[in-house]
Formats: sequence, C-alpha cells, structure tokens
Amino acid sequence: MAPVFDCRATHTVTGWLRPLAAVVFGAAFVVAPVGHADTFEARIDRIHAVTDRWLRVYVDSPAMGRDVQVDVLLPADQTRPHPTVYLLEGGDNLRPDENDWTTQGGAVEFFADKDVAVVLPVGGAGSFYTDWHNDDPVHGRQKWETLLTRELPPLLDKAFNGNGVNAIAGPSMGAHAALALTERSGPLYRAVAAFSGCYQTSDQLGQTATRYIVGSKRGDAEDMWGPPDDADWAAHDVVAHASALRGKTVYLSAGSGLSGPHETLDTPNLPDVAVNGGLLEAVTAQCTRTLQAHLQEAAIAATYDYTPQGTHSWPYWVDQLAASWPTLSGALAPPR
Repeated sequence: MAPVFDCRATHTVTGWLRPLAAVVFGAAFVVAPVGHADTFEARIDRIHAVTDRWLRVYVDSPAMGRDVQVDVLLPADQTRPHPTVYLLEGGDNLRPDENDWTTQGGAVEFFADKDVAVVLPVGGAGSFYTDWHNDDPVHGRQKWETLLTRELPPLLDKAFNGNGVNAIAGPSMGAHAALALTERSGPLYRAVAAFSGCYQTSDQLGQTATRYIVGSKRGDAEDMWGPPDDADWAAHDVVAHASALRGKTVYLSAGSGLSGPHETLDTPNLPDVAVNGGLLEAVTAQCTRTLQAHLQEAAIAATYDYTPQGTHSWPYWVDQLAASWPTLSGALAPPR
C-alpha cells in the first residue's frame, strides 16, 4: 500500500523533497505544516502517494472549514521551479474521490513529460468553483474561489517548488469556472483554456442552466449566489466581464454537436451521448461564439477551435487538452 504521511508533527522534510522522500523511503514521514494556526492559513495535513509523482494532498482549508483533497501531479524534474496548471472538473464526476481529469481525462499520462505541476481539486462537481453565500445542506461549506485563488497557490508553490506562474483549464461547468476565476483573480492565472462551456449567468437562460447544473448534484443555486436579482449572478457573468481577460492567453473550443470519431458501437450509453450530448455541445458552441463576439468587439485576442464534429463528452476534451497545450505552454514558458 502506498504510504500516508502525517503532516502535523515537528520533523520536517523541506520543499519538493517532502513527498519524494516519503515515497522513496516508504515511511510515515512527518512534514511540518505550511502556515500557522494563529494566522489561519491553509496547511497540508497529510499526503498519500499514489505513485512517486501522483500525490493526494489533503489541505486543511480555513475557508472551507475542513480538509480538502487536492491531487498533485509532479514534473519529472522537481529540482527546478516550475509552472502550475490547475484542472477543473465539469458539472458531474465519475468518482467522488478523484478528479475526472485522472479518471477520464488522461491527465496522468499527458503530463508525464511536461515540465509543470498539475493541481486537480477533488469534490467540486456542481459547485462552479465559487464562494457560496450559504453552507449547503448536502455539500456543506463551499468556498472554492478562496481556496483556489488565495489558499492553494502559495501553499502548493512552497511545498512543491512552484514558480508562481499559473494556468487554469476546464470543460463544461469547469470551463465557465476557469474563465470566471481568471477574470476575478487579477494576475494569478497567466493563461486559461475553456472547453465546451456556457458563460452568461445574468440572463434568464444562463441562470436556468446554472440552476440545473447545481441541482443535478442536489445543491441549491440560491445557496450559491442568492435569488435571481442578487448581484453575484451578474458578478460571475464571464461575458459581461470579458474585458478582464485582456492581456491573458485565452483558448476557447467547442464541437458542433455532430457525432464523430469517439462515437462508436462500443461507446457506453451511445444514444444518450449522441443525442443529448450532441444537443448540449451545439448549445455550448453558440455560447462560445457569443463570448468570442464580445472579445473581438473589445479587441481582446484569443485562440478559437470549433471542431466540425464532437459531442459533450470526455474523449473530445482529452483531444482539446492536447490541442490547447501549445497555447498554454507558450504562456507558461519564461521569456527568452
């Protein structure tokens, strides 16, 4: 069984060597907490090593009021400071204890030869990765924006040798969240990729879609952003705040909704994927074109990829991660 290390005692293994040392020696290494109780900073509580480069990091988050699982994929060379890519899930998830980018998205294999760390928050499906107004009866306290933009970056950079340069990406619900977090967090994310998303939350159609996604995970959207006239619905409207993407590297994609190479007789739930997934993807293509029109009107540069086929499903987002990588990695590279 892979080792679990307790991070609450006083013996310290520093920097990137902390998880590596525990993996190599197979011991219950103890790691001094990053942050101090009197300043209410997030801290690493414990680490479970899936492999020597795939770590399940349990973060004691003051914002969330609990331990939050955050999977981290480390680069092969951990001796040099490296950029970090945050990968968000969509509105649903295959397993509650793992981010879909590792269960369905091929992230472990894709990033094996990339000189970046990858951060995969677990448990955010249906949350829009935002700070909710109220604790939810089903999901409890949800303060994802604070966790992702304030607590995790300095904590994980210090623990795993990050250089402070970040990108963020996600599909579907995670596409909206990736762009909204980029708009709302100033210089934190240098680049963003959004696959198959819809980006308006202040109009009736956008609110209806948002409520459906939250409700599909048994959450209440009024606990998230309040009643329909609450200012937070408009505050998280990506299209309305598109000007905040100026100066960022932006990649947007969507499929046409037509079945393509990933719809075969072996595809599980093929009729649902082809029909419902096709209709949903066609809608997200229109949503993406709406955002594109606003970005172009504001003379904000972005890269767009509208594929002639593609349903709202993970095989196409796997393709898009690879397609977007030259754009994202170019933004993460140090200037020459």
